[in-house]
Amino acid sequence: MSLAPKLTQPLQLLGGLSPRDFMQQHWQKALRLMPGAVPGFADLLGTKAMFALATSQDVESRLVIRDGKRWILEHGPFKKTRFASLPARDWTLLVQGLNLHVPAADSLLRQFSFLPYARLDDVMVSLAAPGGGVGPHFDSYDVFLLQGIGKRRWKLSTQSDLSLDPEAPLKILKKMSTEQTVDVTAGDLLYLPPHVAHDGVAMQEEGFCTTYSVGFRAPTHQEIADGFLDWLGATSEIEGRLSDPDLPATANPARVPKQYQRQIAGAIAALQIDRDAIAQFAGCFASDPKPQVTFTPPDAPMSRSAFGKLCTDANKGCVALAAGALCLYDEKYLFINGDAFVIQGDATFWRQFADARSTVVPTTVAKETIDALYAWYCDGWLMVGTSDKR
Repeated sequence: MSLAPKLTQPLQLLGGLSPRDFMQQHWQKALRLMPGAVPGFADLLGTKAMFALATSQDVESRLVIRDGKRWILEHGPFKKTRFASLPARDWTLLVQGLNLHVPAADSLLRQFSFLPYARLDDVMVSLAAPGGGVGPHFDSYDVFLLQGIGKRRWKLSTQSDLSLDPEAPLKILKKMSTEQTVDVTAGDLLYLPPHVAHDGVAMQEEGFCTTYSVGFRAPTHQEIADGFLDWLGATSEIEGRLSDPDLPATANPARVPKQYQRQIAGAIAALQIDRDAIAQFAGCFASDPKPQVTFTPPDAPMSRSAFGKLCTDANKGCVALAAGALCLYDEKYLFINGDAFVIQGDATFWRQFADARSTVVPTTVAKETIDALYAWYCDGWLMVGTSDKR
């Protein structure tokens, strides 16, 4: 079954709105505060574990310190001694891609499965000392902000002036005209559409404040166009070579010949930029993992035979996509981590698996399906034998 809840079912996560109503009323339209969206919410990992992640080469992390009116930005990985030397207040540690390293963070991300995986990005955690924050800013994408421990005060504005402070080392607004102020505690969820100005400050008197940000992919049109040209160049094969047997002698050697321009135009026109190519690129582009995403193949992979028996065992077997793996589909193709495959058999299984990201494999699937899953397992894209039926 798909992970997505019934689209008309009210969800506490969305403040009592159904996913359908939320998307119609708020998505990229209006901010919404949902107090108690996740009752009894506790941090997804301890503060020591957050600090440990920030020391890893495989984790993107940043440290933001406010010194009066001056902002300081440092990029990880950090040495452990750096955290011991931090002041008592006015700093924030940001750890990106938490869902790639903490299963509970991946489960949090999947609670938003009423949105397409093509748009879901990652979970970032903000760990702030008293007074900590990253300054007044805006995001160019949608974001859900789930409060963990501590208390945070959000100043919000839908202002049209989004000019940035050129002196700041991070994207901070020159001015912010606060229209609304809200205080949030554990389990409260705040949704912000793109370009809503916000400034969150940790208000606890001691200890830490944590906020989990569920962000979304929103590439610029330039990034899409650049990606398409790169993908087209890598996937197209055009025969022929420029030739001009009738080229006349010229007294203006610096002028580009019209015949040359026509041949260039012909070569470009030969590229297969049709609807199928665009659809194929769209899935590859949407499923292409970020550069920092890595996969760990099993040290001693089980045999193909043992794999087939385990993943079809209704009592013990379950296959699940690795947290960083992106598996999508359309009417024709299955996409996995930037690659496209024509769906030829077991289409229902593949689509249900992509939606749910975890399943017991029916014994009725084709041998080729087991072969494909086994290849994913050997590449580290797939886990098998887990009891997690997410």
